[in-house]
Amino acid sequence: MEARKLGNSDLKITPVGFGAWALGGGGWEFAWGPQNDADSIAAIHRALDLGVNWIDTAAVYGLGHSEEVVARTLKEWRGPRPYVFTKCVLVWNEKGTIWRQFSPASIRSLQPPYSIIRRQIEAETLPYCKKQVIGVISYAPMASVLLTGAMTRERAATLPPDDFRTRNPEFREPRLSKNIELVERLRKVGARHGRMPGEVAISWTLRYPAITGAIVGARNAKQSEGVMRAGELKLTTEEIAEIEGAAALATAR
Repeated sequence: MEARKLGNSDLKITPVGFGAWALGGGGWEFAWGPQNDADSIAAIHRALDLGVNWIDTAAVYGLGHSEEVVARTLKEWRGPRPYVFTKCVLVWNEKGTIWRQFSPASIRSLQPPYSIIRRQIEAETLPYCKKQVIGVISYAPMASVLLTGAMTRERAATLPPDDFRTRNPEFREPRLSKNIELVERLRKVGARHGRMPGEVAISWTLRYPAITGAIVGARNAKQSEGVMRAGELKLTTEEIAEIEGAAALATAR
């Protein structure tokens, strides 16, 4: 798997990194619902097997649990040691209440969300980072599973009560139906390459020259198998234009 230089640092990272947000499990404010630790460990191991050389976590994911799972995973791992990126700003108390605590160090840990349906950083942030040779690692390229092809109206309606996506308007009507239509366009593009919609969504994100890498989550080994090689997919100019047109319809309100 190719590696890219991260900004003006001496780090070289694969275009896709393993995102450990969902591995924090359920029972906290930004949870993805319950998660099996054995599945989490298998997912990370498979990603590393495929050549991924970095893992992204944060102290707040599962109120410390995600970092613990990553530590357990790497204790068992006998291959090349990956980079582990973690983040600050979000802290919590003994009741599990989360708040933001800013400091210069935390601000330098900043990561922007970026996907086909969430493009705010294209206006100023990405052009600035490109000009200043600042590496950008973005998160949620598949919009928290929404663009994978696995999210249906039925699934969105039955997400666990503690799943943060139940509060996201992209997972509710009228936006949900438009997003599902966008996924079908991604599916058609992916079929030409033997790839899934989520891989197309990731590849679209990585097309922007200022994006060094994208954080891609997986909850088991099978999911890792399906997305961790998305960085190898190169979309044509015509396909990018096709996706842009479908995205414009999906984001029209």
